[in-house]
Amino acid sequence: SPAAFAQDDAAAIERGKNAAMVCIACHQANGGGMSIPGGESWPRLAGQDRDYLVSQLKAFKEGTRDNISMKPFSMMLNDDQMMDVAIYFESLPFPDTTNVTVNADDELLAHGQKLVEHGDWDRYIVSCQSCHGPGSQGVGHFFPNIAGQHEGYIAAQLKHWQDGSRKNDPQDLMGSIARRMNDRDIQAVSAWLAKQEAGSKE
Repeated sequence: SPAAFAQDDAAAIERGKNAAMVCIACHQANGGGMSIPGGESWPRLAGQDRDYLVSQLKAFKEGTRDNISMKPFSMMLNDDQMMDVAIYFESLPFPDTTNVTVNADDELLAHGQKLVEHGDWDRYIVSCQSCHGPGSQGVGHFFPNIAGQHEGYIAAQLKHWQDGSRKNDPQDLMGSIARRMNDRDIQAVSAWLAKQEAGSKE
């Protein structure tokens, strides 16, 4: 029943909050992550699908996704703890992205919007929304919510897929798209998405 699920989730959120204490140095207490302009970027986890978060933690643990910071933290968590942490972050409200400043002018943002919403079929670049869903707010556990994600983080991941250093996506979907994108495309898409509303929780 929904009430039983709510009770189970409440207990998991409490356990996850305690287990996530090690996460907040980088991902922040509100799960909003952070980005240093021109430097490292840590993604927003707040409101992200629990199964997607678990799949990424497992990828770090198993080495199919390589990240020197995440590897030791993922090793500390068993499967149950991963799910608790994921349920906790999923439960957090989306951060407000209305005043985010990005490294792009209006022309570049318009280019980013076109790629996100329509793609560029002349270059076989599929729109972000065709997989990540309406408003790029995520679909299931394969396609994360990328609206309102940090500009630096999105750009870094696209470059990792482009050079093959990240390849834990289904059927090389992201890799094949990223390899068709140039630096301007990546900057445009990253900036446009960072300024979007991550979603709303009714």
